[in-house]
Amino acid sequence: MKPALINGLSAVRILSRLRVIGVVLLVSLLLSGCVNYDVLVNVRDENHGTIVQQIRLGEQLRSFSNAQATEWLKSIERRAKELQGKTTRRSKHSLVVTIPFSNGEELTTKFNQFFNPVNPSHGSAKDRGSVDLPSLDSTLSIKQRSFFVVQRNQLNYELDLRSLAVLSANGSIIVSPGSLLNLQLSLQTPWGANIIELGDNTITPKIYENGRQLVWTLIPGQLNRLAVVYWVPSPLGIGTIAIVLLVLAGFLIKYRSFPGTATA
Repeated sequence: MKPALINGLSAVRILSRLRVIGVVLLVSLLLSGCVNYDVLVNVRDENHGTIVQQIRLGEQLRSFSNAQATEWLKSIERRAKELQGKTTRRSKHSLVVTIPFSNGEELTTKFNQFFNPVNPSHGSAKDRGSVDLPSLDSTLSIKQRSFFVVQRNQLNYELDLRSLAVLSANGSIIVSPGSLLNLQLSLQTPWGANIIELGDNTITPKIYENGRQLVWTLIPGQLNRLAVVYWVPSPLGIGTIAIVLLVLAGFLIKYRSFPGTATA
């Protein structure tokens, strides 16, 4: 074979490889960090708290499918309104959702309804012309026990993100789910929380504010599990004790003795 022909074949192979590398880089650029989703569960006491969500769409996603991205944000606004929440637009493609809750039962109900919406009256996503997002199995549960002035809470959360992976016909991953979604879950409590180890698929949080805030970075493409125990004050119990102490102080000031005790 002539040297010129050999050199020509080598050049073709090099160009072909460069094209493949270029396509891979382009796909990575278009899909990198499509959605940044931060969820904060802020528990203030036994009867007050909020679910705060911050959603930011990456520039690549906005350029690639602006209409569908806008419709998806609108669907989030509708969902928040149904749960007595409010939304704030920081920009055209950035949204903050705040949903209040008044107890543990309402927290789990609103959280699970928001992330697992079931409303036949609105029809399917395809009927509304919005993005047909993959189904994500998200379950939050809380076990509570009251000790009059304080309440013990055990929070368990499980989120299955395995459906985010884009697979080929033979089952190999074409698009890594980590390039589609950056998802964080935070829990803020007044006195901190103790982490419970659940075994396989348990994710470990980062700890801030002397343990009062825990932040989990959820892993797309796999099952994520977490569990914590935290204590919160009970305003009703504390208020009852305060009233009793005030009444006793009033008796002491007026009668120089506590009720039921004899004076000399």
